[in-house]
Amino acid sequence: MNSETRFECLYVNALCAVLHFHRRCDRSQNRILQAKANQFFRSGHTNNWAVLVCTSRFWFNYRHVANTLSVYRSVKRLGIPDSRIVLMLADDMACNHRNPKPATVFSHKNMELNVYGDDVEVDYRGYEVTVENFLRVLTGRLPPSTPRSKRLLSDDRSNILIYLTGHGGNGFLKFQDSEEISNVELADAFEQMWQKRRYNELLFIIDTCQGVSMYERFYSPNVMALASSQVGEDSLSHQPDLAIGVHLMDRYTFYLLEFLEDIHPASQANMNDLFKVCPKSQCVSTPGHRRDLFQRDPGSVLITDFFGSVRKVEITTETVSLTPSVPEQQDEPATIMTSSEPQTYVQQLPVAEIIHQKPRQKEWHPPDGFILGLWTLILLVFFKTYGIKHLKHIF
Repeated sequence: MNSETRFECLYVNALCAVLHFHRRCDRSQNRILQAKANQFFRSGHTNNWAVLVCTSRFWFNYRHVANTLSVYRSVKRLGIPDSRIVLMLADDMACNHRNPKPATVFSHKNMELNVYGDDVEVDYRGYEVTVENFLRVLTGRLPPSTPRSKRLLSDDRSNILIYLTGHGGNGFLKFQDSEEISNVELADAFEQMWQKRRYNELLFIIDTCQGVSMYERFYSPNVMALASSQVGEDSLSHQPDLAIGVHLMDRYTFYLLEFLEDIHPASQANMNDLFKVCPKSQCVSTPGHRRDLFQRDPGSVLITDFFGSVRKVEITTETVSLTPSVPEQQDEPATIMTSSEPQTYVQQLPVAEIIHQKPRQKEWHPPDGFILGLWTLILLVFFKTYGIKHLKHIF
């Protein structure tokens, strides 16, 4: 074999090795891209919704309003817009006459964090927060006149976060201290939502006494639930403030919000991390969770699948023309309409004359009760003079 043949063989072998290396690189790169794409679309949802409910009234329940507004602030920060948040507050603590700082609701002592803010959109307020309205929002059974801002317009590709806080007991949650919703009613409402294809996956969080009892009767698929306390336990308050005179938050929601403050839209934290929030050493009560109805592994469910908003984009390599394909028109000289008639202002009353005008005298009307009093006086004089025996001459 001469030198030229040997060189050609070496060249062909090197070329084959390079091509094989590039092919392997392309395969590995495709696998990486495919894995990222699968991870990106693994949740299967295309939109996010949140229903946040405070069920308590009266000033001493300040912390329940602060709980709800704190979750509201977090989901908005992570990308869920007001148009996809249904906020229900049973009382308006910001405008309460006992509030030393009007138009504010604080979730940290020393008034460090105002969760009321300047852009809170409350959809159901005061006595609108009832069991009936809450169930109607979930199931979509609202009157036709109900505005879009008060509707849960979800579909079968919606991931929904439902957060409840208030006073409860074994198997019920009080609304307005006058009515209650049972765990059976709540479970049936979720089943209606599933049958009507109103959600893809649902995360239920409740901060109340004996909160675990509220999700014991759930039977609908793709529902994950968390609660602040076990059956027989109380959910305790946190952060007392001497200036306001009440506790500012509940313990479970306080540590939940502390966890959410470290979450950003690109975070890879998952539900297993959320299950570890507020252990008994911090909450005093024992938080619980239920995941047997949920089809996916909680370790693969990102926090942002429920607390954030999806932002899926389509990448294209094609050139997109942003200029309209409209034939250009030649500029024609603008014609100015001129009028031969002189233009004048409408006759107006001078400001000085308005200021120095004498006030118009009011027409006299008898004061309230004057006519009635006059007739009473006439009758008294008549009885005093003639007595009752002459009353027949009048009637």
